[in-house]
Amino acid sequence: MRARTYVPSLAAAALTAVGTLTVPTSAAALPAACSGYVGLTFDDGPGSGTTALLNSLKQYGLRATMFNQGQYAAANPALVRAQVSAGMWVGNHSYTHPHLTQQSQATIDSEISRTQQAITNAGGGTPRLFRPPYGETNATVKAVEAKYGLTEVLWQVDSQDWNNASTDAIVAAVGRLTNGQVILMHDWPANTRAAIPRIAQTLAAKGLCSGMISPQSGRAVAPG
Repeated sequence: MRARTYVPSLAAAALTAVGTLTVPTSAAALPAACSGYVGLTFDDGPGSGTTALLNSLKQYGLRATMFNQGQYAAANPALVRAQVSAGMWVGNHSYTHPHLTQQSQATIDSEISRTQQAITNAGGGTPRLFRPPYGETNATVKAVEAKYGLTEVLWQVDSQDWNNASTDAIVAAVGRLTNGQVILMHDWPANTRAAIPRIAQTLAAKGLCSGMISPQSGRAVAPG
């Protein structure tokens, strides 16, 4: 989901900082018990902001699903491995982020299959979750998803971070999540990275934990 063209700087995504992903978890941000689970999702990576995002998520004890574009996974394989090492799950977000509902079935197949291969080759495992760009889907997209054993994941809450939402607005959006729901965020906005500490606090105050998205239901559940 993007309202503007965004191309991460692949050069800036060099992994000089990947080795720093050993930040201790901040236990103070974690709830005493989980009364439910929500799905934090970040689209469009990996890119220049990925390492800082992963560091912050790990520091505050949060796990998330990273819906990667295949072109960036292929260009930044070490960042894909860093996502996995930081405890994140990796999903498929197409190869070049087109409007899939305007494409032929062959193009949709290529977008999805090349991303599956790019993420697998980068060490991200074989994705089981797919998020169509812009949240746009139809019967043809769903048929190709099924061919590759992918579960389509949209969202119940849109953080609007792609639309220049403030850090306060992003935190408020997280506060609207209820058990099992998924929120749309992105890998690249600085305001999203800045919101991570308060996102952890907001979820903890509600007794919610960050969970995985079930390939069976498409809802957030306890990590397996």
